Amino acid sequence: MDEPVLEARGITKKYPGTTALDRVDFTVYKGAVNVLVGENGAGKSTLMKILAGVERATAGTIYRKGQAISYSSPFEARNHGVGIVFQELNLVPNLSIAENIFMAREMKKGRFSVDLAKQEEEAAKALARLQFDVSPATLVGNLGIGQQQIVELAKALYGDVDILIMDEPTSALSEQEVKVLFTIINDLKAAGTAIIYISHRFEEIFEIGDYITVLRDGKLISTAKIKDIDIHWVVREMTGEEEKPPPPRDKRTGKVMLEVNHLTLPNDTGGFKVNDVSFTLREGEILGIYGLMGAGRTEILECLIGAQPDARGEIVLGGRKVVSTRIDQRIRDGFSLIPEDRKQQGIVQTFSIADNMTLASLPRFSGRFSISTAKENEAVDRMIRELFIKIGSKKHSITSLSGGNQQKVIVGKNLLTNPRVLLMDEPTRGIDVGAKKEMFDIIRRLTDAGLGIIMVSSELKEMLTIPDRVLVLNKGRLTGEFEREELTQARLLMASGTK
Repeated sequence: MDEPVLEARGITKKYPGTTALDRVDFTVYKGAVNVLVGENGAGKSTLMKILAGVERATAGTIYRKGQAISYSSPFEARNHGVGIVFQELNLVPNLSIAENIFMAREMKKGRFSVDLAKQEEEAAKALARLQFDVSPATLVGNLGIGQQQIVELAKALYGDVDILIMDEPTSALSEQEVKVLFTIINDLKAAGTAIIYISHRFEEIFEIGDYITVLRDGKLISTAKIKDIDIHWVVREMTGEEEKPPPPRDKRTGKVMLEVNHLTLPNDTGGFKVNDVSFTLREGEILGIYGLMGAGRTEILECLIGAQPDARGEIVLGGRKVVSTRIDQRIRDGFSLIPEDRKQQGIVQTFSIADNMTLASLPRFSGRFSISTAKENEAVDRMIRELFIKIGSKKHSITSLSGGNQQKVIVGKNLLTNPRVLLMDEPTRGIDVGAKKEMFDIIRRLTDAGLGIIMVSSELKEMLTIPDRVLVLNKGRLTGEFEREELTQARLLMASGTK
Protein backbone atom coordinates (compact mmCIF):
# COMPACT_ATOMS: atom_id res chain seq x y z
CA MET A 1 0.00 0.00 0.00
CA ASP A 2 1.29 3.48 -0.88
CA GLU A 3 2.28 5.21 2.36
CA PRO A 4 2.26 9.04 2.41
CA VAL A 5 5.01 10.50 4.59
CA LEU A 6 4.34 14.15 3.82
CA GLU A 7 1.25 15.94 2.48
CA ALA A 8 0.86 19.58 1.54
CA ARG A 9 -2.73 20.76 1.40
CA GLY A 10 -4.02 24.04 -0.03
CA ILE A 11 -0.57 25.62 -0.22
CA THR A 12 -0.76 29.24 -1.38
CA LYS A 13 2.15 31.65 -1.72
CA LYS A 14 1.66 35.28 -2.68
CA TYR A 15 4.34 37.84 -3.49
CA PRO A 16 3.75 41.53 -4.24
CA GLY A 17 1.99 41.61 -7.59
CA THR A 18 1.88 37.84 -8.19
CA THR A 19 0.59 34.53 -6.83
CA ALA A 20 3.27 31.86 -7.13
CA LEU A 21 1.14 29.02 -5.73
CA ASP A 22 -2.65 28.82 -5.65
CA ARG A 23 -4.13 26.17 -3.30
CA VAL A 24 -1.74 23.40 -4.36
CA ASP A 25 -1.98 19.84 -2.98
CA PHE A 26 1.08 17.59 -3.07
CA THR A 27 1.62 14.10 -1.62
CA VAL A 28 5.01 12.46 -1.01
CA TYR A 29 5.22 8.67 -0.73
CA LYS A 30 7.71 6.63 1.29
CA GLY A 31 10.47 4.77 -0.54
CA ALA A 32 9.60 6.39 -3.88
CA VAL A 33 10.80 9.08 -6.27
CA ASN A 34 8.04 11.67 -6.33
CA VAL A 35 8.61 13.73 -9.49
CA LEU A 36 7.45 17.34 -9.69
CA VAL A 37 7.35 18.97 -13.14
CA GLY A 38 6.13 22.17 -14.72
CA GLU A 39 7.32 25.00 -16.93
CA ASN A 40 9.61 27.67 -15.50
CA GLY A 41 7.49 29.89 -13.27
CA ALA A 42 4.98 27.10 -12.57
CA GLY A 43 5.78 27.23 -8.84
CA LYS A 44 7.94 24.11 -8.41
CA SER A 45 10.87 25.74 -6.63
CA THR A 46 8.56 27.89 -4.51
CA LEU A 47 6.72 24.78 -3.28
CA MET A 48 10.02 23.06 -2.52
CA LYS A 49 11.30 26.07 -0.57
CA ILE A 50 8.15 25.96 1.54
CA LEU A 51 8.55 22.22 2.20
CA ALA A 52 12.24 22.76 3.06
CA GLY A 53 11.57 25.64 5.46
CA VAL A 54 13.24 28.29 3.31
CA GLU A 55 9.96 30.20 2.92
CA ARG A 56 6.59 30.17 4.66
CA ALA A 57 3.32 29.63 2.85
CA THR A 58 0.74 32.40 2.79
CA ALA A 59 -1.93 29.75 3.42
CA GLY A 60 -2.21 25.97 3.66
CA THR A 61 -0.99 23.16 5.90
CA ILE A 62 1.81 20.61 5.81
CA TYR A 63 1.14 17.18 7.34
CA ARG A 64 3.92 14.82 8.43
CA LYS A 65 2.70 11.24 8.82
CA GLY A 66 -0.80 12.55 9.37
CA GLN A 67 0.14 15.25 11.88
CA ALA A 68 -0.01 18.96 11.04
CA ILE A 69 3.44 20.54 11.41
CA SER A 70 4.92 24.02 11.05
CA TYR A 71 8.49 25.16 10.61
CA SER A 72 10.15 28.37 9.50
CA SER A 73 13.76 27.46 8.74
CA PRO A 74 15.74 24.74 6.97
CA PHE A 75 17.15 23.77 10.37
CA GLU A 76 13.64 23.12 11.72
CA ALA A 77 12.73 21.25 8.51
CA ARG A 78 15.74 18.96 8.99
CA ASN A 79 14.48 18.22 12.51
CA HIS A 80 11.39 16.86 10.76
CA GLY A 81 13.59 14.79 8.42
CA VAL A 82 13.40 17.06 5.34
CA GLY A 83 16.58 17.95 3.44
CA ILE A 84 17.06 19.74 0.13
CA VAL A 85 19.60 19.90 -2.70
CA PHE A 86 19.06 23.24 -4.44
CA GLN A 87 19.38 23.70 -8.21
CA GLU A 88 21.51 26.77 -7.57
CA LEU A 89 24.52 25.76 -5.52
CA ASN A 90 24.46 26.92 -1.91
CA LEU A 91 28.12 26.51 -1.01
CA VAL A 92 30.86 28.82 0.28
CA PRO A 93 33.80 28.64 -2.17
CA ASN A 94 36.53 29.69 0.28
CA LEU A 95 35.63 26.95 2.78
CA SER A 96 36.57 23.28 2.53
CA ILE A 97 34.21 20.48 1.55
CA ALA A 98 33.99 19.36 5.18
CA GLU A 99 33.32 22.88 6.43
CA ASN A 100 30.51 23.27 3.90
CA ILE A 101 28.90 19.96 4.86
CA PHE A 102 28.90 20.89 8.56
CA MET A 103 28.08 24.57 8.18
CA ALA A 104 25.69 25.71 10.98
CA ARG A 105 26.00 22.28 12.62
CA GLU A 106 29.72 22.20 13.42
CA MET A 107 31.21 19.41 15.50
CA LYS A 108 32.62 20.93 18.68
CA LYS A 109 35.80 20.13 20.55
CA GLY A 110 35.27 21.66 23.94
CA ARG A 111 33.03 24.67 24.38
CA PHE A 112 34.57 27.09 21.90
CA SER A 113 36.48 25.23 19.16
CA VAL A 114 35.46 23.21 16.12
CA ASP A 115 36.72 19.64 15.75
CA LEU A 116 38.01 19.97 12.18
CA ALA A 117 39.60 16.50 12.18
CA LYS A 118 36.32 14.83 13.17
CA GLN A 119 34.41 16.84 10.55
CA GLU A 120 36.83 15.77 7.84
CA GLU A 121 36.57 12.16 8.97
CA GLU A 122 32.77 12.22 8.78
CA ALA A 123 32.84 14.15 5.51
CA ALA A 124 35.13 11.53 3.98
CA LYS A 125 32.51 8.88 4.82
CA ALA A 126 29.77 10.98 3.21
CA LEU A 127 31.86 11.48 0.07
CA ALA A 128 32.75 7.78 -0.12
CA ARG A 129 29.04 6.97 -0.08
CA LEU A 130 28.78 9.06 -3.24
CA GLN A 131 31.89 7.45 -4.78
CA PHE A 132 33.56 10.87 -4.79
CA ASP A 133 37.30 10.42 -4.29
CA VAL A 134 38.34 13.94 -3.27
CA SER A 135 39.92 15.09 -0.01
CA PRO A 136 37.33 16.68 2.33
CA ALA A 137 39.94 19.40 3.04
CA THR A 138 39.72 20.62 -0.58
CA LEU A 139 38.36 24.13 -1.01
CA VAL A 140 34.98 24.07 -2.75
CA GLY A 141 36.09 26.95 -4.98
CA ASN A 142 38.68 24.62 -6.53
CA LEU A 143 36.00 22.16 -7.69
CA GLY A 144 34.08 22.13 -10.95
CA ILE A 145 30.33 22.67 -11.02
CA GLY A 146 29.57 18.95 -11.26
CA GLN A 147 31.82 18.20 -8.30
CA GLN A 148 30.21 20.99 -6.28
CA GLN A 149 26.81 19.44 -6.99
CA ILE A 150 28.01 16.19 -5.40
CA VAL A 151 29.18 18.13 -2.32
CA GLU A 152 25.73 19.71 -2.13
CA LEU A 153 24.20 16.23 -2.20
CA ALA A 154 26.55 14.98 0.54
CA LYS A 155 25.61 18.00 2.65
CA ALA A 156 21.88 17.31 2.26
CA LEU A 157 22.21 13.59 2.97
CA TYR A 158 24.25 13.94 6.14
CA GLY A 159 22.09 13.31 9.20
CA ASP A 160 18.69 11.76 9.79
CA VAL A 161 16.90 12.69 6.55
CA ASP A 162 14.04 10.54 5.28
CA ILE A 163 12.59 13.06 2.80
CA LEU A 164 15.12 14.44 0.31
CA ILE A 165 14.23 17.24 -2.12
CA MET A 166 16.38 17.32 -5.27
CA ASP A 167 15.94 20.34 -7.57
CA GLU A 168 17.56 19.63 -10.97
CA PRO A 169 20.39 17.61 -9.35
CA THR A 170 21.88 16.37 -12.65
CA SER A 171 21.98 19.69 -14.50
CA ALA A 172 25.77 19.98 -14.17
CA LEU A 173 26.76 16.32 -13.77
CA SER A 174 28.66 14.16 -16.24
CA GLU A 175 27.13 10.94 -17.56
CA GLN A 176 29.15 8.86 -15.07
CA GLU A 177 28.20 11.14 -12.17
CA VAL A 178 24.52 10.79 -13.11
CA LYS A 179 24.86 6.99 -13.01
CA VAL A 180 26.36 7.24 -9.53
CA LEU A 181 23.55 9.53 -8.41
CA PHE A 182 20.86 7.18 -9.71
CA THR A 183 22.50 4.27 -7.89
CA ILE A 184 22.41 6.30 -4.69
CA ILE A 185 18.75 7.22 -5.29
CA ASN A 186 17.83 3.55 -5.72
CA ASP A 187 19.68 2.69 -2.49
CA LEU A 188 17.83 5.48 -0.67
CA LYS A 189 14.48 4.24 -2.00
CA ALA A 190 15.26 0.72 -0.81
CA ALA A 191 15.99 2.12 2.65
CA GLY A 192 12.59 3.85 2.72
CA THR A 193 13.69 7.40 1.91
CA ALA A 194 11.14 9.52 0.05
CA ILE A 195 12.65 11.62 -2.72
CA ILE A 196 11.05 14.68 -4.29
CA TYR A 197 12.68 15.08 -7.70
CA ILE A 198 12.44 18.11 -9.98
CA SER A 199 13.79 17.67 -13.49
CA HIS A 200 13.22 18.88 -17.04
CA ARG A 201 14.95 15.82 -18.48
CA PHE A 202 12.19 13.43 -19.45
CA GLU A 203 14.50 10.44 -19.80
CA GLU A 204 15.42 10.80 -16.11
CA ILE A 205 11.79 11.05 -15.04
CA PHE A 206 10.93 7.75 -16.69
CA GLU A 207 14.12 6.02 -15.56
CA ILE A 208 13.83 6.66 -11.82
CA GLY A 209 10.39 8.18 -11.14
CA ASP A 210 7.48 6.46 -9.39
CA TYR A 211 4.88 9.25 -9.06
CA ILE A 212 4.47 12.51 -10.94
CA THR A 213 2.78 15.80 -10.10
CA VAL A 214 2.32 18.55 -12.70
CA LEU A 215 2.06 22.27 -11.90
CA ARG A 216 1.10 25.01 -14.34
CA ASP A 217 0.96 28.74 -13.52
CA GLY A 218 1.04 28.03 -9.78
CA LYS A 219 -1.85 25.53 -9.89
CA LEU A 220 -2.02 21.75 -9.51
CA ILE A 221 -2.87 20.27 -12.93
CA SER A 222 -2.61 16.50 -12.46
CA THR A 223 -0.97 13.59 -10.64
CA ALA A 224 -0.26 10.05 -11.84
CA LYS A 225 1.94 7.01 -11.48
CA ILE A 226 4.87 7.09 -13.89
CA LYS A 227 4.08 3.58 -15.16
CA ASP A 228 0.68 4.80 -16.38
CA ILE A 229 1.87 7.73 -18.55
CA ASP A 230 4.25 8.63 -21.38
CA ILE A 231 6.26 11.67 -22.52
CA HIS A 232 3.39 13.05 -24.59
CA TRP A 233 1.17 13.06 -21.49
CA VAL A 234 3.80 15.02 -19.53
CA VAL A 235 4.25 17.65 -22.25
CA ARG A 236 0.49 18.02 -22.72
CA GLU A 237 -0.14 18.46 -18.99
CA MET A 238 2.76 20.93 -18.58
CA THR A 239 1.95 23.14 -21.54
CA GLY A 240 -1.65 22.35 -22.46
CA GLU A 241 -0.38 21.41 -25.94
CA GLU A 242 0.93 18.34 -27.73
CA GLU A 243 4.72 18.09 -28.12
CA LYS A 244 5.93 19.40 -31.45
CA PRO A 245 9.44 19.18 -32.92
CA PRO A 246 11.26 22.46 -33.58
CA PRO A 247 10.12 23.85 -36.95
CA PRO A 248 12.58 23.38 -39.81
CA ARG A 249 14.83 26.35 -40.39
CA ASP A 250 16.02 27.34 -43.81
CA LYS A 251 19.76 27.56 -43.86
CA ARG A 252 20.34 31.20 -44.75
CA THR A 253 23.88 32.09 -43.79
CA GLY A 254 26.02 34.86 -45.18
CA LYS A 255 29.71 35.49 -45.48
CA VAL A 256 32.31 34.38 -42.95
CA MET A 257 32.29 36.81 -40.01
CA LEU A 258 34.59 35.01 -37.55
CA GLU A 259 37.78 33.04 -38.14
CA VAL A 260 39.49 31.16 -35.32
CA ASN A 261 42.89 29.72 -36.18
CA HIS A 262 44.97 27.30 -34.08
CA LEU A 263 43.25 28.19 -30.78
CA THR A 264 45.21 26.60 -27.95
CA LEU A 265 44.84 26.75 -24.18
CA PRO A 266 47.37 24.94 -21.95
CA ASN A 267 46.45 23.34 -18.65
CA ASP A 268 48.46 23.14 -15.42
CA THR A 269 49.91 19.68 -16.09
CA GLY A 270 51.66 20.30 -19.40
CA GLY A 271 48.71 19.28 -21.54
CA PHE A 272 45.96 21.28 -23.21
CA LYS A 273 42.38 22.22 -22.39
CA VAL A 274 42.03 23.34 -26.02
CA ASN A 275 44.46 21.89 -28.53
CA ASP A 276 44.98 23.58 -31.93
CA VAL A 277 41.31 24.16 -32.79
CA SER A 278 40.36 26.10 -35.94
CA PHE A 279 36.90 26.95 -37.26
CA THR A 280 34.78 29.67 -38.88
CA LEU A 281 31.38 31.22 -38.21
CA ARG A 282 29.14 32.80 -40.85
CA GLU A 283 26.64 35.62 -40.52
CA GLY A 284 23.28 34.25 -39.41
CA GLU A 285 24.74 30.82 -38.58
CA ILE A 286 24.10 28.73 -35.47
CA LEU A 287 27.31 26.81 -34.81
CA GLY A 288 26.93 24.03 -32.25
CA ILE A 289 29.78 22.69 -30.12
CA TYR A 290 29.30 19.19 -28.68
CA GLY A 291 31.43 16.97 -26.49
CA LEU A 292 31.64 15.24 -23.15
CA MET A 293 32.34 17.09 -19.91
CA GLY A 294 35.98 18.20 -19.96
CA ALA A 295 36.19 18.17 -23.76
CA GLY A 296 37.01 21.90 -23.90
CA ARG A 297 33.61 23.29 -24.96
CA THR A 298 33.30 25.97 -22.28
CA GLU A 299 36.99 26.81 -22.56
CA ILE A 300 36.61 27.74 -26.24
CA LEU A 301 33.89 30.25 -25.37
CA GLU A 302 36.02 31.61 -22.53
CA CYS A 303 38.94 32.07 -24.92
CA LEU A 304 36.72 34.03 -27.32
CA ILE A 305 35.31 36.33 -24.61
CA GLY A 306 38.78 37.00 -23.16
CA ALA A 307 38.41 35.07 -19.90
CA GLN A 308 41.47 32.88 -20.62
CA PRO A 309 44.55 35.16 -20.80
CA ASP A 310 46.86 32.18 -21.47
CA ALA A 311 45.06 31.30 -24.71
CA ARG A 312 47.05 31.35 -27.94
CA GLY A 313 45.96 31.49 -31.56
CA GLU A 314 44.40 33.95 -33.98
CA ILE A 315 40.88 35.40 -33.80
CA VAL A 316 39.61 37.48 -36.71
CA LEU A 317 36.19 39.16 -36.42
CA GLY A 318 34.76 41.05 -39.38
CA GLY A 319 38.10 40.98 -41.17
CA ARG A 320 39.96 42.56 -38.21
CA LYS A 321 42.31 40.65 -35.97
CA VAL A 322 41.21 40.67 -32.34
CA VAL A 323 44.21 41.70 -30.24
CA SER A 324 42.66 42.64 -26.90
CA THR A 325 42.69 40.15 -24.03
CA ARG A 326 40.33 42.02 -21.70
CA ILE A 327 36.69 40.95 -21.41
CA ASP A 328 35.34 44.51 -21.59
CA GLN A 329 37.24 45.13 -24.82
CA ARG A 330 36.09 41.82 -26.30
CA ILE A 331 32.51 42.92 -25.60
CA ARG A 332 33.21 46.18 -27.46
CA ASP A 333 34.73 44.11 -30.28
CA GLY A 334 31.37 42.35 -30.64
CA PHE A 335 31.52 39.21 -28.48
CA SER A 336 29.02 38.46 -25.71
CA LEU A 337 28.76 35.39 -23.47
CA ILE A 338 25.81 33.71 -21.77
CA PRO A 339 27.66 31.60 -19.15
CA GLU A 340 26.84 28.06 -18.06
CA ASP A 341 26.75 28.94 -14.35
CA ARG A 342 23.81 31.34 -14.14
CA LYS A 343 24.06 32.04 -10.41
CA GLN A 344 27.80 32.61 -10.13
CA GLN A 345 28.57 34.25 -13.47
CA GLY A 346 25.31 35.42 -15.03
CA ILE A 347 23.57 37.55 -12.42
CA VAL A 348 24.24 39.78 -9.42
CA GLN A 349 21.82 38.41 -6.85
CA THR A 350 21.58 41.62 -4.83
CA PHE A 351 20.60 43.68 -7.90
CA SER A 352 17.16 44.25 -9.39
CA ILE A 353 15.96 42.75 -12.67
CA ALA A 354 16.54 46.07 -14.46
CA ASP A 355 20.01 46.63 -12.99
CA ASN A 356 21.08 43.13 -13.98
CA MET A 357 19.87 43.63 -17.52
CA THR A 358 21.74 46.88 -18.15
CA LEU A 359 24.89 46.02 -16.22
CA ALA A 360 26.99 45.21 -19.30
CA SER A 361 25.72 48.11 -21.43
CA LEU A 362 25.70 51.11 -19.08
CA PRO A 363 27.86 53.25 -21.42
CA ARG A 364 24.91 53.26 -23.86
CA PHE A 365 22.80 55.13 -21.32
CA SER A 366 25.46 57.42 -19.90
CA GLY A 367 25.99 61.09 -20.58
CA ARG A 368 28.95 63.12 -19.38
CA PHE A 369 27.92 63.08 -15.75
CA SER A 370 24.94 60.77 -15.29
CA ILE A 371 22.96 57.78 -16.57
CA SER A 372 19.73 58.43 -18.46
CA THR A 373 17.15 56.53 -16.45
CA ALA A 374 14.54 57.02 -19.16
CA LYS A 375 16.71 55.40 -21.85
CA GLU A 376 17.69 52.60 -19.47
CA ASN A 377 14.04 51.85 -18.60
CA GLU A 378 13.06 51.96 -22.27
CA ALA A 379 15.72 49.37 -23.14
CA VAL A 380 14.75 47.10 -20.24
CA ASP A 381 11.05 47.27 -21.12
CA ARG A 382 11.84 46.40 -24.74
CA MET A 383 13.84 43.32 -23.72
CA ILE A 384 11.10 42.20 -21.33
CA ARG A 385 8.56 42.40 -24.17
CA GLU A 386 10.73 40.79 -26.83
CA LEU A 387 11.90 37.92 -24.62
CA PHE A 388 8.51 37.34 -22.93
CA ILE A 389 10.00 37.62 -19.43
CA LYS A 390 7.42 36.98 -16.70
CA ILE A 391 7.93 39.53 -13.92
CA GLY A 392 5.94 41.46 -11.35
CA SER A 393 8.12 44.57 -11.59
CA LYS A 394 11.51 45.25 -13.11
CA LYS A 395 12.46 46.81 -9.76
CA HIS A 396 12.10 43.45 -7.98
CA SER A 397 15.20 41.44 -7.10
CA ILE A 398 16.50 39.12 -9.82
CA THR A 399 16.17 36.27 -7.29
CA SER A 400 12.37 36.70 -7.31
CA LEU A 401 12.31 35.14 -10.79
CA SER A 402 12.31 31.48 -11.75
CA GLY A 403 15.49 30.05 -13.22
CA GLY A 404 14.10 30.23 -16.74
CA ASN A 405 13.15 33.88 -16.46
CA GLN A 406 16.54 34.68 -14.90
CA GLN A 407 18.09 33.10 -17.99
CA LYS A 408 16.02 35.36 -20.22
CA VAL A 409 17.24 38.39 -18.28
CA ILE A 410 20.80 37.24 -18.97
CA VAL A 411 19.98 36.92 -22.68
CA GLY A 412 18.55 40.46 -22.61
CA LYS A 413 21.67 41.76 -20.85
CA ASN A 414 23.82 40.31 -23.62
CA LEU A 415 21.64 41.61 -26.42
CA LEU A 416 21.83 45.16 -25.04
CA THR A 417 25.58 45.13 -25.75
CA ASN A 418 24.74 44.84 -29.50
CA PRO A 419 26.91 41.76 -30.09
CA ARG A 420 27.97 40.43 -33.48
CA VAL A 421 28.76 36.98 -32.06
CA LEU A 422 26.66 35.61 -29.21
CA LEU A 423 28.31 32.81 -27.23
CA MET A 424 25.79 30.57 -25.46
CA ASP A 425 27.05 27.99 -22.95
CA GLU A 426 24.28 25.47 -22.15
CA PRO A 427 21.57 28.12 -22.66
CA THR A 428 18.73 25.69 -21.84
CA ARG A 429 20.26 24.21 -18.69
CA GLY A 430 17.50 23.91 -16.09
CA ILE A 431 14.82 25.22 -18.47
CA ASP A 432 11.53 23.44 -19.13
CA VAL A 433 10.16 22.37 -22.50
CA GLY A 434 8.11 25.55 -23.00
CA ALA A 435 10.97 27.88 -22.11
CA LYS A 436 13.28 25.88 -24.38
CA LYS A 437 10.95 26.49 -27.30
CA GLU A 438 10.95 30.21 -26.51
CA MET A 439 14.76 30.20 -26.30
CA PHE A 440 15.08 28.49 -29.68
CA ASP A 441 12.62 30.97 -31.19
CA ILE A 442 14.80 33.80 -29.86
CA ILE A 443 17.91 32.18 -31.32
CA ARG A 444 16.29 31.85 -34.73
CA ARG A 445 15.08 35.46 -34.74
CA LEU A 446 18.56 36.69 -33.88
CA THR A 447 20.29 34.68 -36.58
CA ASP A 448 17.65 35.66 -39.14
CA ALA A 449 18.77 39.24 -38.41
CA GLY A 450 22.40 38.30 -39.18
CA LEU A 451 23.79 37.58 -35.70
CA GLY A 452 26.25 34.71 -35.44
CA ILE A 453 25.70 32.28 -32.57
CA ILE A 454 28.04 29.68 -31.10
CA MET A 455 26.05 27.35 -28.88
CA VAL A 456 27.46 24.76 -26.50
CA SER A 457 25.09 22.00 -25.43
CA SER A 458 25.38 18.53 -23.91
CA GLU A 459 21.87 17.68 -25.14
CA LEU A 460 22.01 15.45 -28.21
CA LYS A 461 18.47 16.36 -29.27
CA GLU A 462 19.40 20.04 -29.34
CA MET A 463 22.54 19.39 -31.36
CA LEU A 464 20.57 17.38 -33.91
CA THR A 465 17.79 19.95 -34.41
CA ILE A 466 19.03 23.50 -33.72
CA PRO A 467 22.49 24.24 -35.22
CA ASP A 468 23.33 24.70 -38.90
CA ARG A 469 26.68 23.04 -38.27
CA VAL A 470 28.21 21.17 -35.31
CA LEU A 471 31.81 20.91 -34.12
CA VAL A 472 32.68 17.95 -31.90
CA LEU A 473 35.47 18.09 -29.32
CA ASN A 474 37.27 15.25 -27.55
CA LYS A 475 39.88 16.05 -24.90
CA GLY A 476 40.46 19.53 -26.29
CA ARG A 477 40.82 18.48 -29.93
CA LEU A 478 38.43 19.04 -32.82
CA THR A 479 37.40 15.49 -33.78
CA GLY A 480 34.40 16.11 -36.00
CA GLU A 481 32.60 18.76 -38.06
CA PHE A 482 29.17 18.09 -39.51
CA GLU A 483 26.74 20.09 -41.62
CA ARG A 484 23.10 19.77 -40.56
CA GLU A 485 22.27 17.28 -43.29
CA GLU A 486 25.14 15.06 -42.11
CA LEU A 487 24.13 15.03 -38.45
CA THR A 488 23.25 11.74 -36.78
CA GLN A 489 23.37 10.70 -33.16
CA ALA A 490 25.88 7.97 -33.93
CA ARG A 491 28.27 10.38 -35.65
CA LEU A 492 28.17 12.84 -32.76
CA LEU A 493 28.73 10.13 -30.15
CA MET A 494 31.56 8.46 -32.05
CA ALA A 495 33.37 11.75 -32.64
CA SER A 496 33.00 12.73 -28.98
CA GLY A 497 34.64 9.49 -27.83
CA THR A 498 31.47 7.97 -26.33
CA LYS A 499 31.63 4.20 -26.34
